[in-house]
Amino acid sequence: MNFKAPRGTADVLPDDQPFWRLVDGAAARTASLFGYRKIDTPLFEDTRLFQRGVGEDTDIVEKEMYTFGDRGGDSLTLKPEGTAPVCRAYLENGMANLPQPVRLYYLTPIFRYDRPQAGRYRQHHQFGVEAIGDGSPTVDAEIIELGWSYVTSLGLGGLTLKVNSIGDRVCRPPYREALKRYFGEHVKDMCRDCKSRFQRNPLRLLDCKNESCVPFGDAAPRATDYLCAPCGEHWQELQGLLADLKRVYPGLEPQLDHRLVRGLDYYTRTVFEIQPPLEGGQSTLLGGGRYDGLMEQLGGPPTPGIGFGCGRERLIMNLRRQEVKGQTDAAPAVVAVHVGDAARRRAYVTVAALRAGGIAALVAPPGRSVKGQMRFADSSGARYVLVIGDRELERGVATLKPLTGDGQREVALDPHEIADALKQGL
Repeated sequence: MNFKAPRGTADVLPDDQPFWRLVDGAAARTASLFGYRKIDTPLFEDTRLFQRGVGEDTDIVEKEMYTFGDRGGDSLTLKPEGTAPVCRAYLENGMANLPQPVRLYYLTPIFRYDRPQAGRYRQHHQFGVEAIGDGSPTVDAEIIELGWSYVTSLGLGGLTLKVNSIGDRVCRPPYREALKRYFGEHVKDMCRDCKSRFQRNPLRLLDCKNESCVPFGDAAPRATDYLCAPCGEHWQELQGLLADLKRVYPGLEPQLDHRLVRGLDYYTRTVFEIQPPLEGGQSTLLGGGRYDGLMEQLGGPPTPGIGFGCGRERLIMNLRRQEVKGQTDAAPAVVAVHVGDAARRRAYVTVAALRAGGIAALVAPPGRSVKGQMRFADSSGARYVLVIGDRELERGVATLKPLTGDGQREVALDPHEIADALKQGL
């Protein structure tokens, strides 16, 4: 039998882990810097959560969810996005009683049955943040700043911030009608997906990346021309705040993209994406927006919210492309090289005691020559070798040698003295 990882999934091998440590460590540090606390939600939820929250007319709900019935007859779905579960947790656990906004972040796998793409798999992993309970443009700017701070802290350059406002339940309907009038004249020349979406959700036609559809989206009416007074004021203030952030982040140059609508029905007002130098429909590193009506859709009281999601695989793909180094494993401080059976047993005990004292240490594999053991020590990245032979055992000493450079010294075969010598260096 020849088993392989399921299509659209990938193993994260030891050589890949330095990049995962880099992006996950930076995510936790950046989120903490902005006052966001970690939350974990289940990998599967009630299917209705996504049908009501994400929207039944979205690609996710229509054709990308992994949905199954359990033995109790309930319909459950593997998490296809992170926001709706966090909002469910906010409502279920009474977080409205906490100081608002509630600032949360998560690192979670996401499951979508979709055609595998570069940096996007059927099981991929997201870093996401949500700020729930405050509808002010200041929080929008904070979320955008957090995302920009995160991706730039990793060493990525040449990034573009794209922003738009798509209005709310007051001004969205007139804009939808304007889009239907406009696209009604062109939909016959657009792709099959656009024909299907035309009646149900004309905003999604703006988001189409099909080459034959892009020119129609470019010439379409702009949401910012249809904003009601409150949405217009919110949009103007946000633009002023982002302009102020340019003093702190010189590369942050917001670009208005009127075709930016994101792919989920719950978005309102602010939407944004951070894109790398590589252009293309699947190039976005990080994207999100405001979802002020989502809590009501889930049965809760009106509660504003905003957040973003960042695919970690795509982030790592761009780190490799820009030749950013990952966060490497800490090499062992010392490898014990042994000559003779008694010396090998003593080496194991000594190394165990060093590890118990917080010093990374390994024993060279048995059955190899001294030369072979030294090659193993060199390949491990260790700084020192501790040579123990039968003659050293008789005298109660070992030889501590650096793997690079000159110098060596005898040390008492006592873990405390060896540890002191390692800390002091030769």
